[in-house]
Amino acid sequence: MARLAQTAGLTDVQQEILATVRDFVDKEIIPVATELEHRDEYPQAIVDGLKELGLFGLMIPEEYGGLGESLLTYALCVEEIARGWMSVSGIINTHFIVAYMLKQHGTQEQKDHFLPRMAAGDIRGAFSMSEPGLGSDVSAITSKAVRDGEEYVLDGQKMWLTNGGTSSLVAVLVRSDEGHPEGTAPHKSMTTFLVEKEPGFGEVRPGLTIPGKIDKMGYKGVDTTELIMDGLRVPADRVLGGVTGRGFYQMMDGVEVGRVNVAARGCGVAQRAFELGVGYAQQRHTFGKAIAQHQAIQFKLAEMATKVEAAHAMMVNAARKKDSGERNDLEAGMAKYLASEYCKEVVEDAFRIHGGYGFSKEYEIERLYREAPMLLIGEGTAEIQKMIIGRRLLEEYRFQG
Repeated sequence: MARLAQTAGLTDVQQEILATVRDFVDKEIIPVATELEHRDEYPQAIVDGLKELGLFGLMIPEEYGGLGESLLTYALCVEEIARGWMSVSGIINTHFIVAYMLKQHGTQEQKDHFLPRMAAGDIRGAFSMSEPGLGSDVSAITSKAVRDGEEYVLDGQKMWLTNGGTSSLVAVLVRSDEGHPEGTAPHKSMTTFLVEKEPGFGEVRPGLTIPGKIDKMGYKGVDTTELIMDGLRVPADRVLGGVTGRGFYQMMDGVEVGRVNVAARGCGVAQRAFELGVGYAQQRHTFGKAIAQHQAIQFKLAEMATKVEAAHAMMVNAARKKDSGERNDLEAGMAKYLASEYCKEVVEDAFRIHGGYGFSKEYEIERLYREAPMLLIGEGTAEIQKMIIGRRLLEEYRFQG
């Protein structure tokens, strides 16, 4: 086993799960990832394999048919999967954010209805906050829900749904002014709705349309879509938690899990880039010796390995903080920020080590070079993470003079 990115204090069960996932990645994902990515093909066989391994129920409690594992176990599995192909980790990320939100905030009826089928992988989750005109400004959401008897009518356009087409359950954040007088802070008048739909594109249920896949630079294979609601009727019992006005807080709780996930993805991609770089450096010869023997390349490898190790340590710390029940927005923000930035740098260094061959689609590093930038944006940009980190630090180190 490689020396980098090891995690102390794991149980025998955690080690066994990780060994199984690592073996699956090496045998079933890495050999086909680049070919599938170039075709922008959904990795159905890989997803079926993950379902057989029980990974869709990894964090879902045992009482609902899941494995009841921790966020740390999940994050380490994501790290392994992203090492093989980042898009596959995206397929399970949104699923787990929705499952986590249900577990933490759902009514008992909602948990009983959804979680067993989510654990089995029969229901796939996606979540939706962003809209075409707001980016990171969640308070500017314009999609809305209006009460009509025992239903709500939802209207609006959402953007950047990972698994928007393949999912069958979408947690959608919209504005709901019911019971919230004019002048209420925007984040206190938002509600999360659990919207069930058929997988696919077009009109997937009356009033709900998934137009099609967005063509992307990288992060291919997994479908990224819009979601258009036009008179979409949702039963009142599909308000997450049964009470309106709590959606923003529910989503932010889920996003903390997502930020640990993105940090883990950054760690996995960086690990793979390092593996490719250190391997190529020992095979490629210039001036009569392997380029790994040149001091300039050794310095680059040393910097890459240190960044891999540092990002992994921060990701593990953030996951363990969340598992302990403590507030972890500071740790999750730091881990997501550092891991995504270091991932970009490690991938670029591996790209440089490959020289001209790094620009060729025959080499895996070309795919990683296009994938890494997504991590700089997903679950909040670096600037958003810095805002979170800065505000939390000022809370912790309040001047007492």
